[in-house]
Amino acid sequence: YLKISKLALAFAIIHSKPPGKSSKEYTEYLARTVSEQDFGWKWKVEVLEAEVLRLRQELLLNRISPRFCLENRKQDTSAETLLGQESINPTSYSSQLEDSGCDVCNDSAFDSLGIASDFHQSEHNVNTSKHWLEKVPPLNLCHTSKEQSLTAPVHFLQRLLEIRKLSEGGILQADFSELENDSFTICNSVSQLLDGLTFFYNSPKFPAPSFLTEAVCVLLNLITDTKLSNHVLKKCFKKIEEFKKNLIQIILRNKSVNRFQALNSVSQTLGLLGRNNILRNSLISLLLSGVRQFAEQLLQAHQVQSVYDIVQYENIFLLCMILEQLLQNETEESNISSPDYGGEEKIKFLKNLDQVILHLSDEFPLFSLYLWRVSVLLNSGQMQ
Repeated sequence: YLKISKLALAFAIIHSKPPGKSSKEYTEYLARTVSEQDFGWKWKVEVLEAEVLRLRQELLLNRISPRFCLENRKQDTSAETLLGQESINPTSYSSQLEDSGCDVCNDSAFDSLGIASDFHQSEHNVNTSKHWLEKVPPLNLCHTSKEQSLTAPVHFLQRLLEIRKLSEGGILQADFSELENDSFTICNSVSQLLDGLTFFYNSPKFPAPSFLTEAVCVLLNLITDTKLSNHVLKKCFKKIEEFKKNLIQIILRNKSVNRFQALNSVSQTLGLLGRNNILRNSLISLLLSGVRQFAEQLLQAHQVQSVYDIVQYENIFLLCMILEQLLQNETEESNISSPDYGGEEKIKFLKNLDQVILHLSDEFPLFSLYLWRVSVLLNSGQMQ
């Protein structure tokens, strides 16, 4: 039956082809037409799915706190007016976030130990962005579909955090047990946020858009909040781990000419994630694994005198600086002589490390120095 159908289709194409075109050209034209129609349907499906998620988000917020949603609708007009003024005068919006944490022109932000000053500056930016978000939810700040796909979940999660804050202060009554009944909505919103961040970090713009910092702030506030973090981590922990792995791979594999400008904002995001107590240990393990694997590859290439990836060698120092700073912050905060972090990856990293450093120190002294400094932090809990 299938053979007969294909033969019938072939005859139909041959008989209906316009003059001046071969059967092959006409077949390719029909294939392109059908694929374009498929693309159109896929786009329509994506739009409808986004609309369904938005409606589910509104419904969930309304179930948690009907009063908040009612008052929020009354304020939408004034919020839109304010945002309309921002679009007329964009400098006033950028002044709210004067330093988005993505300033890539100041090389002095990197100190001798890594990016400690960047971490402190980014923490300040978290507070600045949080203050702005609490005042005005980021409605319609962006115009492209990719930007909208990021700001939509940020808007929903920000309002969820606002309800949480108001209910904690006794200003608003809220029933967060509804999150158990509709885990799909919050899980999809967090996944959409992480996918949006990954897309923008993979395709960086200069200067980096300020809404990236806002999105990271919302994610961290959500994970830190005692009432909401369990709902997020229970369903989205694997997605968050995948997001951290993606950021590390973006740093390692980026080969563009201006990659250091782009990777600076990615490293700041990793640093902010590492400042969170819940995410820190797993991030340290991932960084240890990445640095260890590269050290082993470099040693193997050095021993057989083969070519190694010079771009990845340059990029690995960002991971080393992030790792060193996180370990240093961990030991300073815990005040324990031998803190237990890294787990299995710590053991793998320290195994035969002295031999690795010995063989690489002549040819790669800077990388060997970083390996040694990380090993000191892992062994003693403090720099000596």
